[in-house]
Amino acid sequence: MGCYTRLTEKSATQSNGQKSFNLLDESNGCVKGACAGICMYMWTEYSNPGVHADQEGFYVIEGTGWAKVGDEEFRIYPDTSFIAPAGVPHTLKRDLDCAAVKIFWFHSAV
Repeated sequence: MGCYTRLTEKSATQSNGQKSFNLLDESNGCVKGACAGICMYMWTEYSNPGVHADQEGFYVIEGTGWAKVGDEEFRIYPDTSFIAPAGVPHTLKRDLDCAAVKIFWFHSAV
């Protein structure tokens, strides 16, 4: 059976400058830690970085800002994609003139 979900406002979680929509995870068929979702980052400063046992991929849907992966910092804008390797701290922030940076993210199964 394949993974299936529908993005709705009910599926959103919100916490301190970030709105998240989990799209795919074990609850709808993913296995071995594979999951995907969309996050909207409203922070104008870097938050506490995420660190995971697996790699995490990112694709910028809308907005502009900055990403920091390990010690590397770089601009992000629509159609930017990047990977945070396993065990490497990563975080994002939006530009001051941008309401939010909308990101599609995924964790690959390991």
